[in-house]
Amino acid sequence: MSLVTISGVSKSHAAQHLFSDVGLMISAGRRVAVVGPNGAGKTTLLELITGDQEPDAGTITRARDVVIGYLRQEVAESKGRSALAEVLAGAGEASGIARRMRHIEMELADAEDEDELAELMDEYGRLQHRFEAMGGYGMESEARRILAGLGFADVDMERDIGEFSGGWMMRVALARLLLQNPDVLLLDEPTNHLDLASVEWLQGFLAQYAGAIVLVSHDRDFINEVANRVLELHDGSATEYVGDYADFVEQRTERMAQLEAAAKNQQRKIAHTEAFIDRFRYKASKARQVQSRIKSLEKLDRVAAPQRRRRSVKFRFPEPPRSGRTVIALKDIEKRYGDNVVYAGDLDLTLERGQKVALIGPNGAGKSTLLKILAGVLPFEGGSRELGSNVHVAYFAQHQIEALTPTRTVFEELNDAAPKLSTSEVRRLLGAFLFSGDAVDKRVGVLSGGEQTRLALAKLLADPANLLCLDEPTNHLDIQSRDVLEDALNAFAGTIVLITHDRYLIRSVANTIIEVNDGQADVYPGDFEYYAAKRGVDIETRGAVEGTQATPRGVVDVPPRPRESAKEASERKRREAEARNARHRRTRNLREALARTETDAASAERELAELADRLADPATYADPSLVRELVVRHNDARERVDALASDRDRLASELDVAESEVAPVSTR
Repeated sequence: MSLVTISGVSKSHAAQHLFSDVGLMISAGRRVAVVGPNGAGKTTLLELITGDQEPDAGTITRARDVVIGYLRQEVAESKGRSALAEVLAGAGEASGIARRMRHIEMELADAEDEDELAELMDEYGRLQHRFEAMGGYGMESEARRILAGLGFADVDMERDIGEFSGGWMMRVALARLLLQNPDVLLLDEPTNHLDLASVEWLQGFLAQYAGAIVLVSHDRDFINEVANRVLELHDGSATEYVGDYADFVEQRTERMAQLEAAAKNQQRKIAHTEAFIDRFRYKASKARQVQSRIKSLEKLDRVAAPQRRRRSVKFRFPEPPRSGRTVIALKDIEKRYGDNVVYAGDLDLTLERGQKVALIGPNGAGKSTLLKILAGVLPFEGGSRELGSNVHVAYFAQHQIEALTPTRTVFEELNDAAPKLSTSEVRRLLGAFLFSGDAVDKRVGVLSGGEQTRLALAKLLADPANLLCLDEPTNHLDIQSRDVLEDALNAFAGTIVLITHDRYLIRSVANTIIEVNDGQADVYPGDFEYYAAKRGVDIETRGAVEGTQATPRGVVDVPPRPRESAKEASERKRREAEARNARHRRTRNLREALARTETDAASAERELAELADRLADPATYADPSLVRELVVRHNDARERVDALASDRDRLASELDVAESEVAPVSTR
């Protein structure tokens, strides 16, 4: 039985046409993932299903008494009751009955008249029986289970929801919706504000969901785990595919090839027919045949050649200046928020050039705090933070999107952040992020979430840095844009530290995993699979080899690769471990020599700067003998700095060669 039926639906917003002739049947047990580039109309389709918007053409039929629940990208702020009470309020009638029972309990305490007492007891008995029949007594435990799954501690469930950030408010709204258990569950980017553990819990919850699910998501792993249908919105049309995201990629590739072949074959036949018509148009003996062919062309249902995929964000990070081997070192870090101690003074962490680090761990463990300390945007109460030689830091977080000025144009926003770039260079950078033509004159306030994310990333690139600290950089980006961002991060020559709930991004980019928990940062010097093997965690790796890839001709779809067997995975990991050990043994002496040289170079540079300051002081020249001494020392220091810089570059080059010669073997 269909809960919602969409037939021939079309929709436009002002001059922007979104889609035409969309058809979709939503029934119990069907889990549909809606995918497509930003601006294709995915959120609009959800709002058409709820009735918040009306179609320009076509019909949407909803079954009688069907309950539709909708998790929007943004939730209204509220306060005045606990997170648990807010979630329970979503239980509808059962919640109302529970509230009436509590009121009667208070009235019973004050009742003195026997008739009044009897009446209240009768009413309480009827409500209690109805509440029990609706499963009301298990409602609170189920609400607590859902909140716990989404990352809430017991104490947080009793906090006023007005104290929570927007991300946690979104979790409360999601928990309320899941407890409501609607017939049709509409989810718009449900994983954007969740950590890895909460994403895994949610996908397990949805896998057992009895109703229908329609979700908009750019998380390929999440779609693979939840969806059994994929609806692609692209170039104004909608195409439904059976299966998960991996099946969709494979089927779409095959469908595009078939459409292209059919279009080419039809064009050959049309050309042959038109040539016949042109040749014999004025020959009387062929008039009947010519007219027959003309009519056949007029009636022909033409096969449209598949459109090229919409252009995605195409950029590479500018080549950053080369940093020293040690990029940053934290020592004995102590950080508190009031009485909440995040790091107690025993956090030590050192990152080296070329590391691409993913910070993982439960919510509240201190990942964002650590990232901000590394980026230098958050003070701390104790310990030290030392940047390595020639290190420049850039920090990206979602609050930078909020910091965009709504009244400025796109061009003005980037131009003010890039004083060293010419007007043409600013426009080229904006063009790489899909802002071209009139789009550069749009006001920031009218941009979509994806457009604002792209603009914030463009601002990040305006000043090249060799240490990137990224907090959820893929939020609001569509899948193709995420692919190109991943390629850019992989090609980046500097150091990266990122926080993301996107497991695909972690597997694609990270070569080091740092698990943050209980005030500690445990380093795992390998990729996500290496971390999983060390921690004994079973991680699904299917999504890591699917989707799209960049080629010199642009971003193209690629089919999924065969999944490794357990034996193949074990053998690959053994070879990678042996290669890592060999690399460590071979490069140990070089690493130690390079570290000593960098320390000596830093000391020599400080001495040279001090001597230059003294020689720049007019008072120095009152003593000629002191001037001669300082000049000699300055020349000696300059020679030492130059020599040590040469030694540092030589050792760094030798280390890079040594590491590449024994790079880990991979069969992926």
